[in-house]
Amino acid sequence: MPATPFASVILGNEPGSFPHGVLAERHPAIIRQVRDALPYGPGQHRALDELLKSCAEGTVAPLPADAPDRAAWHAWGLAEYAGQSWFDVPWLWSESYFYRRLLEAVGYFTPGPWRGIDPFRPVKRAELDAPETDRELAALDDLRDLPEPERGRALLHGSLWGNRADLGFRLSAEGAEAREPAPALVADDSERLWSLLPPGGAADLVLVADNAGRELVPDLLLIAHLLAGGRIARAVLQVKPYPYYVSDAIMADVLDGLERLRTAPGAAGELGRLLRSAMADGRLTVRAHPFFCAPLPYERMPPDLRAEFAAAGLTVFKGDLNYRRLVGDRRWPPTTPFEAATAYFPGPVAALRTLKSEVITGLTAATEARLVTAEGQRWRTDGTHALIQVNRSAREGI
Repeated sequence: MPATPFASVILGNEPGSFPHGVLAERHPAIIRQVRDALPYGPGQHRALDELLKSCAEGTVAPLPADAPDRAAWHAWGLAEYAGQSWFDVPWLWSESYFYRRLLEAVGYFTPGPWRGIDPFRPVKRAELDAPETDRELAALDDLRDLPEPERGRALLHGSLWGNRADLGFRLSAEGAEAREPAPALVADDSERLWSLLPPGGAADLVLVADNAGRELVPDLLLIAHLLAGGRIARAVLQVKPYPYYVSDAIMADVLDGLERLRTAPGAAGELGRLLRSAMADGRLTVRAHPFFCAPLPYERMPPDLRAEFAAAGLTVFKGDLNYRRLVGDRRWPPTTPFEAATAYFPGPVAALRTLKSEVITGLTAATEARLVTAEGQRWRTDGTHALIQVNRSAREGI
């Protein structure tokens, strides 16, 4: 992005701020959760305890010399930030590197029996298997007789508000699960979104997933609806290459979600079988580019990923972290146009996001004033507001 002195990069070193709370409170809570989730051995417990101490009192440490992604992380900023306080480097970078070090501590990348074992899997599975998921899937039967536009709108909003299930957010939002859903959209470009996916269209959709479990299932259902209705010819579902941010989706979570749908009764099972068929014939592809675990804004995406987005009829980014990376994790004035913040993007782009961090663009002055008057700044982070934003004309160089 161009120089933006009016929109500084967010750091975590301001006591009392939301980013500071994530680093000082949420991350230690996640370490304790992971420590208890699986029967790790003494070596892993020691490594987790060292990471806990480092988060509170220490500095950013380098990766081991034999780490498979050491060169990538050095290119992503580790060479610059090593030795600095976790709180004094960009918050997006600090958060992302925390999860990379957490995987290191539990042996995810180390040859041996724990290699490739997702430390967050027990929590993900508990959510996917929860009774609430059964009720949500059963509700699909009620959509069958609705006109296609209403059915599509319901599934779009299911995908949007599914982000409330973000497991990492729950850890630092006391009582969030008990709140009533707030249907307030602070920005709603859904008509623009649908105009890019007309019936009978041959567009390719890229959906960049966020969380697993009860969020990923609605994402899969939306893809199934778009394929079945002829609004897209093909879909690419982009997931993380390894566990990330507690609940972010990896390939194993996609398989779990597809099986949950396939074995469900009624409309859910039909859509699950449609998705499996679509994977078999190439209409649905799952990919996991390494850059999706990079601690950088999408403005710095590599050429191969840029080419994929450029070829898509629409790229949809799900969730809060993807939004931060899409517009840049900066203190934007909320009235900064979404189109301006995403002007670098090489194709039409949309964001479906429940608000769980301070970054926001694309609001009208009236909307911002109404929110601030009613709630102060709480609306930015408490998950009770959402947005659908679209930039139809995003192209490299525009």
